[in-house]
Amino acid sequence: MATRRSRRGWFVLAAFAGALVVTYWPALHGDFLWDDVAHLPEPPLRTWSGLRRILFEPGASQQYYPVLFGTFWAEYRLWGETTLGYHLVNVAMHGLGATLLWAVLRRLAIPGTLLAAAVFALHPVHVESVAWICELKNTLSGVFYLAALLVYLVFDDTRRLGAWAASFALFVAAMLAKSVTGSLPAAILVLFWWKRGRLSWRADVLPLLPFFAAAAGIGWFTARYEAEVVGAQGAAFDLSFAARCLIAGRALWFYVGKVLWPARLVFIYPRWRIDPSAFWQWGFPAAALAVLVALGLLRRRLGRGPLAAALFFAGTLFPASGFVNVYPFKFSFVADHFQYLASLGVIVPVCAAFASSTRRMPRPAATALGVALVVVVGVLTWRQAHVYQSLETLWTHTVEHNPGSFLAQIGLGVVYEDQGRHAEAIVAEERAVAIDPTSPEAHLNLARSYDHLGDYPKAAALYERGLALGAAYAPIVLPRLARLYVRLGEFDRAVALGRRAITLNPRSAYANAVLGLAYAALGRRADAETAWHTALDLDASSEGGRIAAEQLGQPAVAR
Repeated sequence: MATRRSRRGWFVLAAFAGALVVTYWPALHGDFLWDDVAHLPEPPLRTWSGLRRILFEPGASQQYYPVLFGTFWAEYRLWGETTLGYHLVNVAMHGLGATLLWAVLRRLAIPGTLLAAAVFALHPVHVESVAWICELKNTLSGVFYLAALLVYLVFDDTRRLGAWAASFALFVAAMLAKSVTGSLPAAILVLFWWKRGRLSWRADVLPLLPFFAAAAGIGWFTARYEAEVVGAQGAAFDLSFAARCLIAGRALWFYVGKVLWPARLVFIYPRWRIDPSAFWQWGFPAAALAVLVALGLLRRRLGRGPLAAALFFAGTLFPASGFVNVYPFKFSFVADHFQYLASLGVIVPVCAAFASSTRRMPRPAATALGVALVVVVGVLTWRQAHVYQSLETLWTHTVEHNPGSFLAQIGLGVVYEDQGRHAEAIVAEERAVAIDPTSPEAHLNLARSYDHLGDYPKAAALYERGLALGAAYAPIVLPRLARLYVRLGEFDRAVALGRRAITLNPRSAYANAVLGLAYAALGRRADAETAWHTALDLDASSEGGRIAAEQLGQPAVAR
């Protein structure tokens, strides 16, 4: 029996793997997208000592998720900056997660287990989590989450300490890959209540107390880190409790809608205008509470399943529902990847209801309907995967569906600028400035585009405006501005800006090279040559090094 069950599990895993490779084929050779490169280890972290820092030193990586960034470290050692390997790992983790879900549902004896696992594997709302490399945090943490749940169910049946310890270790690993998985112990209690109709303090709650303690500790640390290091603070995150209730209520219905009808999926959704004084906005949380109350009152007629599913869905979404600040709230209060695990609270009961309602149908007809459903979601996923082929396809699709997205407009402008399509870049960047006139990034990117087009006065004015809005960009922007003033004939001003840039960043080869150009324009050849030699010493292969080598009549050093 165990051998047959094992073979069946391997067959399910192989089937999911094949289906996922086909549906995600359009994205498998896709480029690095927004924030992907920031998840790869920087040069000082690519060694074994760097791995030790990633695992034990908060601040060494973008977020303190040592399991996640340790995995990225290993991936970088294997395939460097070749994206195919990263995509295949994401797909493999998602497939493994779907297989673990199938095993969990079978153990819980929920109808439609294979259908639910297949829909979870192939649902288009998960394309963002699977095709976006940095969202390995979802697929990897999902594997640990579902494995911890499966092993805990074994513990619940056997009461073996080894099973409890293994489940706890898997749970901690899940949280150290992404801390939103901290909802697992609450989800387990919901499942036990659904199965038994009651909870026992000694048998059910007490063994989970260490899980709750770990979730609280890691969750608290992550929330602090998100605010103080990642940047989830400031005016965009200054929301009243009433506003957060409105966001949470609306988000619940938004996510249910996207699972049941996955149309117009977008990388960045419009950021809602939240106004607690607008009476109609309270309809969303009021309706959500009304549904929970109704499901509670009707549980004798409907069974405990619908209420348990609703509690699982809302509870799993809680960390990203608006009550805790996360950096993406700066751009939108909702995102497809926020509901990666929470979507099970909709997918599983719907598939279970489908399986139960088709029991009286002839088996071939019921199977055909189930296959048709899986094929439909698979085709939708295949179409959505095309969006994640490159930054251009991603930002173009986002702008088409959400033209008011500042991030998408500025991202598309950068893509066009890098391709030498300066006029198109200016159109996108001017839209970004119109959307957020206080953004230093929008002004500075627009300045760069005008610089490349040769409109130096306009570029200089935009650089000055960008610096006024964001002084933190001075080490990067001052050398560019100094070079512009050289071209505009304002040599003394260029020297002053060049010196300021070097004061802020003495190791900037570009700043030294530009200062040399300004000195040369003033006839101060000796000072110019000193600055150019400094640039060469700092980084001969950089743009500043190439400028210095050209001015000194030396051969440029290749990168």
